[in-house]
Amino acid sequence: MTPSAPTNITIRQAFWLPIWTLTVRELVRFFRQRTRVIGALGQPVLFWILFGAGLRGSFTPPAWASSKMSYQEYFFPGVAVMILLFTAIFSTISIIEDRREGFLQGVLVAPISRLSLVLGKLCGGTVLAVLQASLFMALGPLQGIEFTPASIVAMLAFLTLLGFTLTALGFLIAWPLDSTQGFHAIMSIFLMPMWLLSGSFFPAGESVWLGWVIRLNPLTYGVAGLRRLMYWNQPLSDTGLPSLPLCLAVTCLFGAVCLSGCVWLANRRVSRDAR
Repeated sequence: MTPSAPTNITIRQAFWLPIWTLTVRELVRFFRQRTRVIGALGQPVLFWILFGAGLRGSFTPPAWASSKMSYQEYFFPGVAVMILLFTAIFSTISIIEDRREGFLQGVLVAPISRLSLVLGKLCGGTVLAVLQASLFMALGPLQGIEFTPASIVAMLAFLTLLGFTLTALGFLIAWPLDSTQGFHAIMSIFLMPMWLLSGSFFPAGESVWLGWVIRLNPLTYGVAGLRRLMYWNQPLSDTGLPSLPLCLAVTCLFGAVCLSGCVWLANRRVSRDAR
């Protein structure tokens, strides 16, 4: 073995081991805090049932959908994205708690790269988000949505991409904050409106300005991409619904921007991280 081999092994371990450790920590914390399941999975499912029943009679399917589409079927992918969003919120809000308890400061002084720290946190949140969203997506056949092996694999891959992106967005918001109250305030005025204006809850309709807001919202393309993958064998019309390549491109770009912002924030040295 050459003298450089141990160094290469150490470098690989120094990068991947923190990611694995922080990911496992997120999973352990989740299963020890079972009430998080109620917030991340129970509330969206309740919304789906109640709003689906209440708005069924007044819903008009958009131009790209079948005339027989019910509101619960329309709302279905939006609820899956809502579960991803809620899980990302609960996963990244723990950054504030970790800083308060001193765990984050211990990780920051460890001889690991900031990218490893960020990826460990994001991978843990992504696994939890995809796990819970997949449980909800299993209800699709009850709405008459037929899944195929190919569509299931494609949806899982897209949910992973979208879950990673939303967790990175949550990390980006939570890292500079000192209180959970501040995070909840941002969630109320930014994250929830972002979800509402993504075409998850209602289509744009005839409103011009609302249509532009929805088009400019990057989460719109996550919801639209999931819609297209759900109807793998029943291609949807392009009228008013972004194409799948466009959805993938925008989601990947948005995720890359959020990840870059997370690494940049983690590399900044601020006084509160020393406390």
